[in-house]
Amino acid sequence: MANTNPIQFIQQTRAEIAKIVWPTRRETLLTTMMVFIMAALTAVFFALVDLAIRGGLQAVLNAFS
Repeated sequence: MANTNPIQFIQQTRAEIAKIVWPTRRETLLTTMMVFIMAALTAVFFALVDLAIRGGLQAVLNAFS
């Protein structure tokens, strides 16, 4: 690993921080809304899968009891 003195390290760090592009408020809002929508869709999907599996399992158990 190359040795750099603290001044070079700080300069390199500041140069890298300057490259950061922060999202706008609109981008943040849209991304947050998409996350909530996808979470809700995923919850509905797994709830339906759970109901289907439960119904199928109950049907099999009722057939053999």
